[in-house]
Amino acid sequence: MTLVELRDLLLTIGVPAYHFEAHKEKGNYIVWAEDGQGDSGYADNRMTTQVIQGTIDYYTKTEFDPVFKQIQEKLNSVDIAWRLNSIQHEENTGYIHYEWVWEMV
Repeated sequence: MTLVELRDLLLTIGVPAYHFEAHKEKGNYIVWAEDGQGDSGYADNRMTTQVIQGTIDYYTKTEFDPVFKQIQEKLNSVDIAWRLNSIQHEENTGYIHYEWVWEMV
């Protein structure tokens, strides 16, 4: 999987998806970004496999939002490692904020 393929996958979910940040979004939306290098492989004093790590954040004001499950199903359908990192309620905005951490080669 590539970063472009991840972007395209997230765009199929049906809510706006932004790379790095959303600007003044008012509805439900996704923000995704690559953050750095994950657990990569090394041999003979060089990198043999680079793993890119990042996050997918989903912001919703809908309790029990079915998009939460849809995001996880989409991640399971492709060649990407992921985990649900946190679920937060943001009191100042009223959003429920889901965060997944992903890794890809």
